[in-house]
Amino acid sequence: MDYMKKILLFVFAVLLCIPSWVAGQNGRDREFWKQAAEGMSRALVKHFWGASFEGYPNRYYFNYKSDMADMTTAHYWPQAHAMDIIVDAYMRTGNQDYFDLYPLWWKGAPRFNFAGNARRPWWNPYVDDMEWMVLAQLRMYETARNEEYFTRGKQIYNDWIWTTWGPDNEAPWYGGITWKTDVEKTKNACSNGPAAIIAARIYNLYDSAGIKGGKPREEYLTEARKIYAWLRDNLYDPESGAVRDNMNSRGNISRAVYTYNSGTFIGAAVELYGITGEKQYLAEAVNAANYVIDKMSTNEGGVLSDATGGDGGLFHGIFFRYFVKLINEKDLDRKTMVKFKDYLTRLANVMYDEGINKEYMLYGGSWHNPVVSSSGVGLTPHLTGCMLMEAMSVIE
Repeated sequence: MDYMKKILLFVFAVLLCIPSWVAGQNGRDREFWKQAAEGMSRALVKHFWGASFEGYPNRYYFNYKSDMADMTTAHYWPQAHAMDIIVDAYMRTGNQDYFDLYPLWWKGAPRFNFAGNARRPWWNPYVDDMEWMVLAQLRMYETARNEEYFTRGKQIYNDWIWTTWGPDNEAPWYGGITWKTDVEKTKNACSNGPAAIIAARIYNLYDSAGIKGGKPREEYLTEARKIYAWLRDNLYDPESGAVRDNMNSRGNISRAVYTYNSGTFIGAAVELYGITGEKQYLAEAVNAANYVIDKMSTNEGGVLSDATGGDGGLFHGIFFRYFVKLINEKDLDRKTMVKFKDYLTRLANVMYDEGINKEYMLYGGSWHNPVVSSSGVGLTPHLTGCMLMEAMSVIE
């Protein structure tokens, strides 16, 4: 009898420890989310990849709207995030079809770059746009080990991104990565968060890439710390967790808060925590994530705002990409981990049940109203949908 009691007590204890997020998935396990992610990634290639359409065999570029509804090419930065989804899909499946897009996109993205030229095909006046391109190429390198991707990403960072720092003694900013090079200077969260992530990732990849000469490895970590510290000290509110948008030329801080800025602040903090083990980084990432959950998720069903197109269509997706890395951080305390998983799962369920058109597997940016046609869907909101499904596929 004592033996049976021990078994029952053990079973009861295990049941008590099952996270609430598991019960909240409506019976949906990781395999379900992988299938959803696969459907949306296939839709991305079918409806947005330019070379998918008859008569455009060399259009190695993601169209700005589905089914050729908008084929303009003045949309540089979403290209990087579309390629990030292809990398996600390849990592998830190992499917050669996804891998085969790597070299094609790598040729197409600079060819269609509206600001590029023969001497600087990847250059763009928007520093953050170049940063997204670098982040995509570093991930391509990690999964393909093609040194061209790493070398180009490192070159863009060294020559065109880090060079916009500061200077340290320049008022009113005293540091910071510049947002755009051809307008009155501002220092934005969207240019500093990604830059810190890039520097940290180059530091991590430095030895595997076999770098000979040039900037020493430790300098990249120094730069990552420096960029993050500027972002934290100037645009992050430690009391609320809000990450403000920018500091303008007069030193005034914008009050605007956007999810993608919170996301890259979290991403940079997680990268630096992984390298240094310093608890402050983890605590600041948690604080920024709680602000998004507690203060910004006020739409029906406790989800974020609708974002149906334009640059804003991508903001939530970038948050999801880096938020899931925080969720998977093994040193996250259990209560916070459960809260974060509950939150992301709630969003994924609402999006899948009410926001995604299941016939086409397209997402138009409205949580509760799916698109009615496969034509004219914005690239940016569909990428956000892909990022949420991919995030659910990798939660540990």
